[in-house]
Amino acid sequence: MLKLRSLFSALLCLPVLAFAQALPTPPALAAKSWLLVEVTSGQELAAQAPDERLEPASLTKLMTAYLTFSALKQGTLKLDQEVLISRKAWKTGGSRMFIQVGSEVKVEDLIKGMIVQSGNDACVALSEAIAGDEENFAQMMNREAQRLGMKGSHFRNSNGLPDPDHYTTARDLATLAAALIRDFPEEYAKYYSLKEYTYNNITQPNRNRLLWIDPTVDGLKTGYTVAAGYCLVSSAKRGPRRLVSVVLGASSPSVRIQESLKLLNYGFQFYDGVQLYAKSAPVSNLKVWKGKEATVNIGFADDLVIVVPKGFGPKIQTELVSQQPLLAPVSVGQTLATLKVSVDGKPYGDYPVVALEAVPVAGIIGRVVDTVRMWFN
Repeated sequence: MLKLRSLFSALLCLPVLAFAQALPTPPALAAKSWLLVEVTSGQELAAQAPDERLEPASLTKLMTAYLTFSALKQGTLKLDQEVLISRKAWKTGGSRMFIQVGSEVKVEDLIKGMIVQSGNDACVALSEAIAGDEENFAQMMNREAQRLGMKGSHFRNSNGLPDPDHYTTARDLATLAAALIRDFPEEYAKYYSLKEYTYNNITQPNRNRLLWIDPTVDGLKTGYTVAAGYCLVSSAKRGPRRLVSVVLGASSPSVRIQESLKLLNYGFQFYDGVQLYAKSAPVSNLKVWKGKEATVNIGFADDLVIVVPKGFGPKIQTELVSQQPLLAPVSVGQTLATLKVSVDGKPYGDYPVVALEAVPVAGIIGRVVDTVRMWFN
């Protein structure tokens, strides 16, 4: 049932885990830290030490990819651009795509080498092409991390080679993975599901073995160092729902795979994603005083999807809490109300409702007429 009343204060969103008593216990994983998130809603479905700072190893390459795709979008980098390989990139140790010093390699080849082959050398080459040198690129990484809300991360290099001041958290990695999928859907679909890549006559398989095991998995990235253990950020889409799983500090490649699959299966099996409203669809309309229009349609800037335990969909209730009186001007995207959601009678979360259209101020006569009308309301 949808109701209107005055908005006195904004309330914080309550997590879906408040309904844990209605669910089977989340799986206990053989890992240091993990997190399972519903991408569309951003809701946390299962977690263990998600804010513990840990070494990210090659999961760092998710941020390098994000900045690379950003550069392509901005036009400062092009897929067919030839990158001159420096001695530093060529000498970089660890996993490699085997680029040669002094050679010229296309940006797209470097992207595939970074994502599929986990090439540390490819990361350095891309960082130099984007920022001039890896040190400047690390500063870009940290600025982007702050912008995305990754509060527990700090980057020192483009590939994840060990450094005491290079760290992240499961929560931050989930945030980054979701942003990469959301902001660069075409690039994500093009590169992260590739199972192998050949460069310089050397074929290397994607280390994310879930791509072979579960056909709904289409990314993202593995990582390993002695300190970090075996790590995997994975994502799967089944029907309209997409989950991101982060598993850090497993004891072997096979363990990180099986534990990631446990998390994904748990999220899909025991939760439902319910779309309450579509992007830009009017939820209601509000009276506007002193405006050129008498009312304004309000709704959501993105699809509003919430996650509830299976079978709880019919128990969702909503209440629209609006600001009154509402005076012109009103701008598109301006928050005008809050949708309060409850499930089975329990508070679930509050979601901002915005103006879907602009309402400019009325002329002098219209303003005077509404001023008089407001005296009697």
